Amino acid sequence: MPSPYTNKALFILNPKAGVPPVKLFMSAMLGHRKNLQCIKSLSIIESGNLIRENFNKYDVFVAVGGDGTVHTVATELIGSNKILGVLPIGSGNGFAKEFGFKPNIRSLLKDIRQGHSLDIDVIEINNNLCLNVAGIGLDSFVAHSFNKLKLRGFLPYVALTLKTFWQLRPVHITVRCDGEETVSEDLYVLTIANSRQFGNNAFIAPDAVPNDGIIDIVMIRPFPKIMFLNFIIRLFTGRIKRSKYVRYIRTDKEVVIETEETRFHVDGEPLEIKGKVIVRIKRRALKVLKAARNKRFWSSGS
Repeated sequence: MPSPYTNKALFILNPKAGVPPVKLFMSAMLGHRKNLQCIKSLSIIESGNLIRENFNKYDVFVAVGGDGTVHTVATELIGSNKILGVLPIGSGNGFAKEFGFKPNIRSLLKDIRQGHSLDIDVIEINNNLCLNVAGIGLDSFVAHSFNKLKLRGFLPYVALTLKTFWQLRPVHITVRCDGEETVSEDLYVLTIANSRQFGNNAFIAPDAVPNDGIIDIVMIRPFPKIMFLNFIIRLFTGRIKRSKYVRYIRTDKEVVIETEETRFHVDGEPLEIKGKVIVRIKRRALKVLKAARNKRFWSSGS
């Protein structure tokens, strides 16, 4: 009996993502599945080329890595009928956690066999596409510094975040929604969110839903640094909105951001953006594989 996975799913593996023992284990497991095609990619350009070359051969394209790998693969699938799957082995795995993807190949294969998908929104930030979260401030500064580290994983990320926070200075940012000035002030963090979390269940935008046509904007004003632990607790318990230092805006209109700071991040990847930043929503532009373990979106239209 022919395998249901033949010419079904192409796995794009980022060998630089994740902790070495984990990624070696995942690579070995994939290698033993003769009916699955797995290709290692060493760069964003190479990943794009591999997907385009195999575009008509597969229905599902699986990003094996972290949020950066997911972003790279998804960019090639937006606007098509191809489906994005994720086998998470990155540091934060924010997108994977939101959609119920686990580092479990057997579970993922079952989801691929079922073939159900969910249409989600994508945020446009100038010429860049954001699936999960983007922004400027503490998280973007950490992303730029983390990109230079040789060590990967959760603990090095936490250590770097603490160091960056104690050195943090506010950034002056002006935000306009639909042509009207909404905010012009100093901020520690400005987050543009399509879904709820940075990764590791850190819920920066607890009201965000990735297929509701809404952009969630979260602004954190400077607060006494002795309150950092309190903010971390709020972040991991989904109660960040309750702080008097947080302003939360939800809009389906165009958002314009102006700041002299250029160190942004998009889906956790460092990015330099100069000048005016224009943010728009693209409704239901990407198909994402429905994970059986994630009941949150099963009631949503596919």
